[in-house]
Amino acid sequence: MASAAAFERQQLQIVGSSTVFPFSKTVAERIGMSGKIMMPIVESTGTGGGMEIFCAGTGPQTPDITNASRAIKASEAKFCAANGVTAAELKIGYDGIVVANYKDAPDFNLTLRQIFLSLAAKVPVDGTLVDNPYRTWSQIDPALPDSPIEVLGPPPTSGTRDAFVEMAMEGGCALIEDAAKLGLKGKACHAIREDGAFLDTGENDDLIVQFLDANPKALGIFGFSFLNKNTSHLKGALIQGIEPDFANIANGSYPLARPLFIYVKLEHVGNVPAIADYVSELTREEAWGPSGYLKEKGLIPLPDAERNEQRIRIAPVLAGN
Repeated sequence: MASAAAFERQQLQIVGSSTVFPFSKTVAERIGMSGKIMMPIVESTGTGGGMEIFCAGTGPQTPDITNASRAIKASEAKFCAANGVTAAELKIGYDGIVVANYKDAPDFNLTLRQIFLSLAAKVPVDGTLVDNPYRTWSQIDPALPDSPIEVLGPPPTSGTRDAFVEMAMEGGCALIEDAAKLGLKGKACHAIREDGAFLDTGENDDLIVQFLDANPKALGIFGFSFLNKNTSHLKGALIQGIEPDFANIANGSYPLARPLFIYVKLEHVGNVPAIADYVSELTREEAWGPSGYLKEKGLIPLPDAERNEQRIRIAPVLAGN
């Protein structure tokens, strides 16, 4: 294992994904309140923001772990390496991206194609690519509610945004007839409209929930765990006819299911003993297992074999090997 300049810090520092934040915070509070280590500092900076801070270097002023709602990008891994940071990956479970609205509002059953047509910056009309003209859902499909397209979602620094763009926007774009001929391929499929139909609400998913309560006509995009804790007043849209629930996300049938990760800075393992304590707590069956306390928070556990595989992979890291 590579070593950074020697330093010692007792308090664990964690940054990253707002989706992983509730799970990470829960683990931190459990082990901190046990008295085994100092209460870790956990900040919700978004996946992209967390990677930038995490990969910036080593030493006591830099974080030890970053949470991520997508895998590290090649560009981020390159940035880490350039700054002497080695990131050890641990997949911790699964989550689904949901499109949700107020419980008493109309029900939505959306296809990936309809999601693309509602949010894309440019869409085909009569064989020509134009700025998105759709103002109501019923203009896209008469079977959808006759209500304004108002969608609240995460910013570009968010792993949820990255995953949504990849799975929903790119997936829907691929279903557009003659998409490639029109120039709709790759990054062109990722562009989200900026005419007010989509509102970037920042990294705070709780803020989206508050907006949905205040505006029953709007829809919000966030992780399943936030829907799971707000089912008394919110509901998730069906995607391709599939309900966003534990079973459908776990078995992969829900189209917008995704893995969640943490990344450990190897250079800090020997300098911050709390890293090993934290990861050991996170990977206990009582935490991330099928009946663990993180499931109660909305985390969809990894299958048994995958949990064992992840635990075996991270063990040498914690041992400093």
